[in-house]
Amino acid sequence: MEQHYRNAFAPLLPAHRDAVDRSAEMSYRRAVVVVSLLGIARMGVVSLLQTGVVRRLPDPPTRRPHFDTEKVNFSDEAFSYGMPDGPLTVAMHSANLAIAAAGPPDRYKDRPWLSVMAAILSGAQAAVAAKYLFYQMPKVDRAWCPYCIVDALTHFATFALTQPELAKAARIRRNE
Repeated sequence: MEQHYRNAFAPLLPAHRDAVDRSAEMSYRRAVVVVSLLGIARMGVVSLLQTGVVRRLPDPPTRRPHFDTEKVNFSDEAFSYGMPDGPLTVAMHSANLAIAAAGPPDRYKDRPWLSVMAAILSGAQAAVAAKYLFYQMPKVDRAWCPYCIVDALTHFATFALTQPELAKAARIRRNE
């Protein structure tokens, strides 16, 4: 009976072995998973606000910088995609997580497109986050959202964490 159980899940074993791989590549990818989950948590809370599930989110009690989560998250910019930006951001973090989990530890060798896709997607997200963090909140909204600041930092971190694998994929392709 136990042998039958093992055979039934044999296709899952290689992925399971990847879960215990301690290579640098997997460490970076695991970090992307953790950072993405942090971003999902932050923007999940913002999504609750933007969709009316909750009425208010607490802001840090400071004078400077001026935190006003509602002002930032109900701005025209926050709804400029035809829907609230919170759920879209959750989807982007989910995509980062899925790409980080895809493929074997050395995927940069035979599936370099995953490394490239991870870097491009996270780079685009980091660029949008930079616009929000360095322009939209301080210049247009004149208020800060602590949840959005943490989210922006997760996008920057994800982009940075994809770079070592992208560099390895590029080196291998260049040497072919």
